[in-house]
Amino acid sequence: MTTPPAAQGSAWNIPNALTVLRLVLVPVFLWLLFVEGGESPSIRVWAAAVFALATATDWLDGDIARRQGLVTDFGKIADPIADKALMGAALIGLSSLGELPWWVTIVILVREVGITLMRFVVIRYGVMAAGRGGKLKTLLQALGLLLLILPLTGLLHSLGLWVMYAAVVVTVVTGLDYVVKAWRLYREATSDR
Repeated sequence: MTTPPAAQGSAWNIPNALTVLRLVLVPVFLWLLFVEGGESPSIRVWAAAVFALATATDWLDGDIARRQGLVTDFGKIADPIADKALMGAALIGLSSLGELPWWVTIVILVREVGITLMRFVVIRYGVMAAGRGGKLKTLLQALGLLLLILPLTGLLHSLGLWVMYAAVVVTVVTGLDYVVKAWRLYREATSDR
């Protein structure tokens, strides 16, 4: 006798609503970032507030979904898309304004897209959950980007750049770790054949 699959909650729930909100906030954030060529300090504070709110929904939606058993197929797909859209928008936006070196944006985006594609390829062999390194990467990226979005100067602006440089190192190291995990997952799954 086979066990029926676990029932999945409705896609209409708070975590998924937070994910959709994050997606909606991306163009709002970009608009605020580029208003007046990114030169208005008060508007940059608003852009930072929208970015911070959107980032908070990222941490909140996953926590609520896991605690209340509201993990859905929609959330599994839409959440990483919303995350990448927000971070990608901030990276590209700040590089376009000349406030973040393009090489930082390119390294982070190549890693993010590459690991996302790799996860889709190896999902038939197993799920690669985010580890502590991935969470540290996300925290460093969010903090560094927030510091660069804010209209800060001098030491605080430099701190934002150094946090982003640290984020690049963690991003690359965790990316390599995911490649190793994917390779092991693939080898274990195909060695039984």
